Amino acid sequence: MSERVIRPRRSFIFSPGLRPDMYPKALKSGTDIVCVELEDGIAPKDKDEARQKGLALFAKPQADDGVERIVRINCLREAFGLADVQAVLATGTPPPALMLPKVRTPEEVIWLDDLLTERGHDTRLHIIIETNPALEAAYEIAQCSPRIDALFFGGVDMAAELRCVNTWENMLYARSRVVHAAAAAGIDAIDVPWLDLEDMDGLKRAAEQARDLGFSGKGSIHPKQIPVINAVFTPSEEAVARARRIVDAFAEADTGLVVIDGKLIEKPVLRDMHRIIAVAERAS
Repeated sequence: MSERVIRPRRSFIFSPGLRPDMYPKALKSGTDIVCVELEDGIAPKDKDEARQKGLALFAKPQADDGVERIVRINCLREAFGLADVQAVLATGTPPPALMLPKVRTPEEVIWLDDLLTERGHDTRLHIIIETNPALEAAYEIAQCSPRIDALFFGGVDMAAELRCVNTWENMLYARSRVVHAAAAAGIDAIDVPWLDLEDMDGLKRAAEQARDLGFSGKGSIHPKQIPVINAVFTPSEEAVARARRIVDAFAEADTGLVVIDGKLIEKPVLRDMHRIIAVAERAS
C-alpha cells in the first residue's frame, strides 16, 4: 500500500458520476482534488447508472497532472453504499481514493480497509466527519487506518445533527475537534464548501478562518471559487522563506531548539515547516 505523502489539498470540487463529460472540465478547473459524486448529488433512481459511469472513468490510466482523484461512495450502512463497495472490489482499475460519508465508527473504516487489502487495492481513504458519533470518535477514526489521507468536515449535516444554525461561531467546537483529530494523525483536514456563490468576500473570510484554525483546504461548489480558496491556502513567500530558515537552522544546530528572529522555536515545529515547504513546492 502506498504511504501518505504531503500534497496540496487546498481545494476540491465535485463532478457528478452521472455526467462523465463534466469530469475533464473539473480536472482542468485548477482544483487540487476532483471528487466523482455517487452520493448526495445523485437521485436514488440514478445510483446504478452513476456508479457504472463514475467507476468507468478509471478504466484507463489517469494523467499525471497533480490533481487528486476521489470517488464519494454512499454510506457503508446503506444498500447503495454496499453496492458501491462491491463494484470497487470487482474492478481491476479501482479509483485512487474513496470518500466515505456519514461515517459513525472506526469499525466501518476498518471493515472497508480489510476488504480493500484482501482484494489487493491500494485505494486511499478520505473520511467525512458529519455525524455526532463521528465527531465524538473523530480522534479514533483518524487513526484507525493507514489508508486515510484526510478528514473532511461536513458542516451542513453536522449542523442538522447538532440542531444549530450553521455559523462559524456555532460550529467552532465541531471544527476544532476535526482539526485536532487530523493533526494528531498527521493527515489533512478539509473544510466544508462555501455555499453562497455571490459572496466571494465571505468565501475568502471563511477560508481564512478555516486556514487559521488548522484546516489544509476548503471545498468549492463552483470553479469560480477555486482561485480564491487556492490563494488563501497557498503558503506565502514569507511563510515559505521562514520555514526554510527554521529547517536549515535545526539542520545546522543539531539540537532540540533554535532561536529565529529572537524567538525560541522547538523541534516539534519542524513537521509543520516541512509541510509548508512541500505544499508550496507542489502548488507552484
